[in-house]
Amino acid sequence: MCVPSAFDALCGAILSAGIRQWVRICGRATSAQHSPWLDSPFGSRGAIGAQFYLPLAKHENLSVREDADGGLLESFDALRGPNFDPDKVHPLIREFYEHTSRFEFDVWSEASPIPSLFLWMLTRFVSQSMDQLNFPVSSLELAHGMKSGVVTLHRADNTRAYTVWLRQLNASGRMIYTEFCGIGQPPLAQGPCLKVSFPLPHGSSTVFLRPINEQNGAFRIESQGQKFGDSGFYRMVASGGKKHWDVRYLASLHEKLHLYVDAKGVLRTDHSISFMGLTILRLHYRMARTS
Repeated sequence: MCVPSAFDALCGAILSAGIRQWVRICGRATSAQHSPWLDSPFGSRGAIGAQFYLPLAKHENLSVREDADGGLLESFDALRGPNFDPDKVHPLIREFYEHTSRFEFDVWSEASPIPSLFLWMLTRFVSQSMDQLNFPVSSLELAHGMKSGVVTLHRADNTRAYTVWLRQLNASGRMIYTEFCGIGQPPLAQGPCLKVSFPLPHGSSTVFLRPINEQNGAFRIESQGQKFGDSGFYRMVASGGKKHWDVRYLASLHEKLHLYVDAKGVLRTDHSISFMGLTILRLHYRMARTS
């Protein structure tokens, strides 16, 4: 991990505190009792990093497994709903979600100048300090590749409690994502969604992505929704008592992933993040089995 300078750390602390205060003022108060579908791991003070799951496992008395064949989902069929049929998705995409650790990645990014500047500032002053969400603003940051690994946390009865997907830049050691993956269904969503949570200091960013069938076995997930309780992006901040939160739903922040198998049989993903209709970042992945 690259240690930020004192100036960068100070700027990051001020910006992070400002974001949390904005969520408290503009968000809504809720709790695990009233909104259990939002429940996700929160960070405490300081960095998140690649080892975040270890104290979580200790606190909740969970066993840790680094599975060379582990996947983001125990079964892709868990996404089945009234508007999505997992049987129509290409088998290689199903394999990726059920056995993610089998795959290695080639990644490149693109962003237009103004969003790149915003993203660079966010990454330098906020993401580096917390060692989380270090978005690769340019493909040069990805020139040396990235590490990817799946860690699962299990209860005493051997059921899976959490799935953690770790992605780290080889060149700098910075964490792109420490990501908790699973299935969730907000009350207004018409069927299960892919639930992705990123623990942050004193909170988390949680995204519900709606699955969509496309032609030729392609698969799309997107976070577009209309209001609180729908699929989309939720910024959460701890508020007072245990499992009480202030939550801001961001209808203007959208994330889309398009997974498909090309004419040569290669699995690819196009990933875009947009805010208020302006694309902030595009990532392109080429995924290949390691064996």
